[in-house]
Amino acid sequence: MAKVTYPRADKIAFVSTRIAGTDGVSLEIAKWADVIEGMGVSCYYIAGESDRPDDRTCIIEEAHFRHPRIREISRQAFNSELRTPELTREIVELELIIRDKLRAAIEAFGVEVIIVENALTIPMNLPLGMALVSLIQEHGIGCVAHHHDFYWERERFLVSSVEDFIRYAFPPALPQIQHVVINSLAGEEFSRRTGLSCRIIPNVMDFANPPDPPDEYARQFRNEIGLRDDDLLLLQPTRIVARKGIEHAIEIARRLGSDRTKLVITHASGDEGDAYARRIREYSEMLDVEVVFADKWISERRGVSDDGRRLYTIQDVYRQADLITYPSTYEGFGNAFLEAIYYKCPIVCNRYAIYRTDIEPCGLRPILFDGFPTDETVAEIERVLADSAYREEMAEHNYEIAKQFFSYDVVEDELQLMISRPQNIYRLLGRRTHQ
Repeated sequence: MAKVTYPRADKIAFVSTRIAGTDGVSLEIAKWADVIEGMGVSCYYIAGESDRPDDRTCIIEEAHFRHPRIREISRQAFNSELRTPELTREIVELELIIRDKLRAAIEAFGVEVIIVENALTIPMNLPLGMALVSLIQEHGIGCVAHHHDFYWERERFLVSSVEDFIRYAFPPALPQIQHVVINSLAGEEFSRRTGLSCRIIPNVMDFANPPDPPDEYARQFRNEIGLRDDDLLLLQPTRIVARKGIEHAIEIARRLGSDRTKLVITHASGDEGDAYARRIREYSEMLDVEVVFADKWISERRGVSDDGRRLYTIQDVYRQADLITYPSTYEGFGNAFLEAIYYKCPIVCNRYAIYRTDIEPCGLRPILFDGFPTDETVAEIERVLADSAYREEMAEHNYEIAKQFFSYDVVEDELQLMISRPQNIYRLLGRRTHQ
């Protein structure tokens, strides 16, 4: 019997609400795209906002979670358990609009596979998720659904008048979809709730190619934000949201006992409101810790802002830090944790659940605390800051471990199966040849 061979996918498109900036999803898309392009597959982008190449991007305004109509749908959908007929009509109308635009983009690009990034995971844009399900079923296109954080992990989605829509699309159960999660606990809960299988691909960094040393431009960051060269820069490289546990970083800064210790926070609050940011400002004033909210100096690329400020990349900022604080109470995986390891920065980390299950067994050696920093935590920080040989040995050890477990090779090994010859996708392609 002759061996059946199938054509390999030569073009894929990433689909998401937003593919821009330094949020975790956009960063992981860039890493996956690097790996996929290295496999000889061309990448395209379909989103409500994108900073990727114009000739490979299709903007669908209604796909953005900040589109006015989408924001109003979300406001109504997650404030009550009763849905009005008007809300149902609005969701269905936008679903049809988005579906037609998705189909046009996919046909224009000529892609054989789409990688849906979080848009079939968390209902930030209900019509987009529903439109994707309809498109996948009608078009027969293969789909990798990359899930970063699920709706059941967010309190704001627990009260809902759209439970039927959520069960339909977040996530959907279609044979041509390969589901991917970023940690083992999410995989277990995903399968328990849906009865579906999934693969686990952790967040990664390009550990095979170490970063360049900081240049003169990067070294100006401290002075630009008002710090002196001898200040102790504690870097909190996250958004200002409650699950990041930034109170612990402020406490650590206070317990280090020097008025030269400054806590620098790289990102603003994002889409989760400003109440926690106000809390952080008040708490830092209570403990007399200077906090620099540095988001206005940080951009995707170097340059000058409209008001004349120098702009720095997050890569510039990491190399200027004396210590990375990562006191999160919950993380889907831990992008900033891996970035700290990649830039060989010492890091103090809370043992959040995914760290304990998916990262700690690998043998990394950050400074750890369990729930809250202790005297022992502070003593270890002081040793790391004072002993350069100890600090460098720790950084090199962590880099080599991460290179083994969290490098681009991990993604490539998995995606070779899903894109070069993905089982579920090619079930449909095989059926097409017999139609």
